[in-house]
Amino acid sequence: MTKQVIICVDDETTVLRSLKAELKEAIGNDYLIEIAESGADALELLAELLEDNYEIPLIISDYIMPDMKGDELLRCVHKISPKTLKVMLTGQATIEGVGNAIKYAKLYRYISKPWQSEDLRLTITEAIYSYAQDKKLVEQNAQLQKMNEELAQLNAELSRLNQSFSRFVPRQFLQFLDKASIIDIRLGDQVQKEMSVLFADIRSFTSLSESMTPLDNFKFINAYLSRMEPAIIENHGFIDKYIGDAIMALFSGYADNAVKAGIAMLNIIAEYNQYRTQAGYTPIHIGIGINTGSLMLGIVGGENRMDGTVISDAVNLAARIEELTKEYGASLLISHQTFLQLQEPDAHAIRPIARVKVKGKSEKVSVYEVFDADAPEVYAGKLATLPTFTEALSLYNQGKLGEARNLFADCLRQNPLDRVAKIYLERVPID
Repeated sequence: MTKQVIICVDDETTVLRSLKAELKEAIGNDYLIEIAESGADALELLAELLEDNYEIPLIISDYIMPDMKGDELLRCVHKISPKTLKVMLTGQATIEGVGNAIKYAKLYRYISKPWQSEDLRLTITEAIYSYAQDKKLVEQNAQLQKMNEELAQLNAELSRLNQSFSRFVPRQFLQFLDKASIIDIRLGDQVQKEMSVLFADIRSFTSLSESMTPLDNFKFINAYLSRMEPAIIENHGFIDKYIGDAIMALFSGYADNAVKAGIAMLNIIAEYNQYRTQAGYTPIHIGIGINTGSLMLGIVGGENRMDGTVISDAVNLAARIEELTKEYGASLLISHQTFLQLQEPDAHAIRPIARVKVKGKSEKVSVYEVFDADAPEVYAGKLATLPTFTEALSLYNQGKLGEARNLFADCLRQNPLDRVAKIYLERVPID
């Protein structure tokens, strides 16, 4: 424990002895009492005590002294040891002197000289108590500051953990389940929502990956996925899961958001392929399927391993539609349900391309192609032949194959790069 010292300063020896005796009687042996007969001696004594790690809770100084007045001394003491309380004996002190001590030395109190013993005792005991309380408050504040710093560190760590967890369990997923944090998740939590589901898959990824090392595979996949993620997030969606090279994303707002995300992804792929070509890599192509419907989001698994998932026929249909992009040579296909949910269908280049029977569905499903992201010449050709293509498809579905064939052939003459028209033309036998 740090030793505590009270310093008494007066140029009269008898006064110092009397003051020291009364202090001993008032405070006992809990404090050392040192004396100095001048301001210079007091400052030298103060410096030595502080150097030896003594604590100076209180200094009592006379005002009238030969070398230095009391207010000047206390002002110097305050600069050296600001926490030390200062009491001045004011037998002949001027108002100016007391004022200076209060202003520049934060004078605790002044006592008239000669003093009353009871007044001196009360002043000293109160000063010591006040110093102790101030010290205690400082220590408590320091402890509180330390706790706040530790709490800030814990909060920062928790924030980093939540940020890390959000990479595995999307923040939007928690919001849909009305959970503030991943620690609130319970097995069986679920909610039903109307959402658009987007599936995206790299064409011929297996053959592409066989030409790469495992490390190159991971680098390629991460380079691709990191480019796709912003397009989804910027259009108010979130990635539910990665399935190898495939992406499954969810959109809770308008179906337009999912379509815009799909178009943005295809535009990014076009830019990425320019880089790959320049770097000597093979360009890549993706297919995107979108469906809109009611689905269940929830937590499945066991007590030791849980996962967020989406269960719905709407999800399965989105995956089936994505598979149809391979069959029809299209980049982006949407279901009839998604088409109906579009707020601004005219804002996009859309045409019907098929009514198909997909696995798991008893009835045929209408599928539409969104070709906004096609190459400019292909886009222009599809737009120009849209009425002809739509009529050809209608005739094909009615079984009027000869008439349909002529119109598909017309579409292909105007737009030789229309792969869907070519596929239909190949399906219709020549009479």
